[in-house]
Amino acid sequence: MSFRNFLLAGICSLMLLPGMVAAADVITVKRLHPDLAWQLVKHTVDACRAEGYQVTAVVVDRDGAETAVLRDVHASRFTLQIARDKANAVLLSGIPSGEFRDNRRDIQQEMNHVTGVLVLQGGLPIESGGYQLGAIGVSGAPGGERDELCAAKGLEKIQERLDFAE
Repeated sequence: MSFRNFLLAGICSLMLLPGMVAAADVITVKRLHPDLAWQLVKHTVDACRAEGYQVTAVVVDRDGAETAVLRDVHASRFTLQIARDKANAVLLSGIPSGEFRDNRRDIQQEMNHVTGVLVLQGGLPIESGGYQLGAIGVSGAPGGERDELCAAKGLEKIQERLDFAE
């Protein structure tokens, strides 16, 4: 390789460098589409209704912003906040809210004083391709295990779409 060709190759490499550095400055973030979030809360509330429970289901995105909310006819208004806060506990921990509670009983009381977080069973992560898109929280059934079961049934209904999402 001549010195001229070596110099041209070096210059071309340096010209590409700003593009490579700038690429790290901007990231792509996957988001759950609001239509799919709506279907998830609908399937979840329907699952609880089939068991005789009046609940609220809340889907939050990875930033904790509500994407979809559905409160059944006789669900208490307080279930709105409880469901949202359970979903936020999932975002905080990256695992189901009941599992977080069980793993961290030593700080459960302190965590329940964090505004917007409630460490109780009934929140599940929403994942696609190993990426956490957000979380669903449910409140209103008699016991967090039943809330979580309804959320799991709702997720099951949309899981194929999550599995094949790009």
